[in-house]
Amino acid sequence: MIDLRNIETFYWVATLGTFSAASEKLNTTQPTISQRIAALEKDLGVRLFDRDARGVKLTAKGHELLSHAERMLQGRSDMIQAAREENVFTGTIRIGVAETIVQTWLSALIEQIHATYPALVIEIEVDTTHVLRSHLQSRSIDLAFLMGPVLEARVENVPLCTYPLAWVASPLLDLGPEPLTLDRVGRLPIITYPSNSKPYQAVRDMLTTAGIHKPRMYGSASLSMVVRMTQDGMGTSVIAPIFLGKELASGELRILNVDAGPLPELSFTATWISGPDSHAIRVIAELAQRVANAAAH
Repeated sequence: MIDLRNIETFYWVATLGTFSAASEKLNTTQPTISQRIAALEKDLGVRLFDRDARGVKLTAKGHELLSHAERMLQGRSDMIQAAREENVFTGTIRIGVAETIVQTWLSALIEQIHATYPALVIEIEVDTTHVLRSHLQSRSIDLAFLMGPVLEARVENVPLCTYPLAWVASPLLDLGPEPLTLDRVGRLPIITYPSNSKPYQAVRDMLTTAGIHKPRMYGSASLSMVVRMTQDGMGTSVIAPIFLGKELASGELRILNVDAGPLPELSFTATWISGPDSHAIRVIAELAQRVANAAAH
């Protein structure tokens, strides 16, 4: 009889690409991983991996059998979940979060998770969408709230929220009568999201199309830094005003009327890589969707 642990080991070696990564995932040793793969290859009568100095690679037969292994593990996961109440999730889920979400409804989500799934441990990593996407692909995180969707094989996306961008400035800046032209705005630095982000690239393209060559733009992954630089009058900013309620109400910042094309919206998704252990991740993603929708109303 084939040991299901050996099938699980085969799945994770194939998915993560190395015996060492699989041993860390399964909380065991590399020799144990090697023994399980050898035992499974013996039971099946086929070679599942080609091994060389660079690591391991699935054979053609290994590729063929991987989908069968995933279905078997998914069946086990489904059976376990069917036998449990939904609120007894245990273990740890690592969530990567864009800072806009941190500044809006993340704390409400964490409260909901703790109330509904008290045995579930949540680890939070805050970073840019570019970094979160990379960490998701390397399995450093299990779930990402990022500017999406991510359209790749085996990746699932649940829409969360969409926030408009706006031109924002300190009243300390004397920018002249509105509506402002891009030429007038472009005389000062423009502060916005990081240089590899969609908002940065959209604003840069807008300025260069208007004839402003080599615009001065400061990109930052820290939204608090963007807000502080804008308050200090270092330039105008392009940012989502959804979390600027206090600054706008107090008059520390104001939204500008700029005679330019529409700015892109920030669309966020809960994104994860589907697999036999992703049921709890999907549940948390759908809970995040409900919390985001509630925060928007």
